Amino acid sequence: MSERHTALRSMHDLGLAAWFGGSLMGALGVNGAAAQINDSTQRLPVASAGWARWTPVNAAAIGAHLAGAVGELTTESPRLLAQSGVARMSTVKTALTVTALAVTGYSRLLGMRLEKAGGPSVEGTTEPNPQTPTNVASCQRQLKLLQWAVPALTGALVVVSAYMGEQQKPGQVFRGLLARAGGLASAPRAMGKVAAMGAARRHMVMSGR
Repeated sequence: MSERHTALRSMHDLGLAAWFGGSLMGALGVNGAAAQINDSTQRLPVASAGWARWTPVNAAAIGAHLAGAVGELTTESPRLLAQSGVARMSTVKTALTVTALAVTGYSRLLGMRLEKAGGPSVEGTTEPNPQTPTNVASCQRQLKLLQWAVPALTGALVVVSAYMGEQQKPGQVFRGLLARAGGLASAPRAMGKVAAMGAARRHMVMSGR
């Protein structure tokens, strides 16, 4: 459990950092800056161009994070079974990762639709105006919510990863191993109590009490 896996941890952490930071920068920086352009028909093309340039880097960051995460899960698999709490947090982390991937993918799909829309008049990247076509406005409204969902989910992944890092400290590992051992040891006793209660109930029924 004390072995080092620097490459895997670096891929995991750097990939997640770029995923989180890029999504937050895009929402605040790219979209915010595009909204300041005077020509309302150029706001969407400029923002779309910025997001398109970031997409390959973001994809590489996500790939690095996933590779590191799978590698860490493989190397830390003994702790999943032996240390109490590790499996639960791994499940939470996996759920957050899958959700973040789905939201990121759908956000990019909406972004590609806006790229193909050309240069309609808009208030901002995610804000339509009265002249904005209906289909474009619909994509914008969805993106207005999703642009904050991605950094929220990836930020939560940062917090969960930090917590799981704390679980690897020797003291936490020791307590987790004791807790798991105690739970396994108490299981036969609990089953014995249930069996005894069942036998007592059957005896009362047979004796007419």
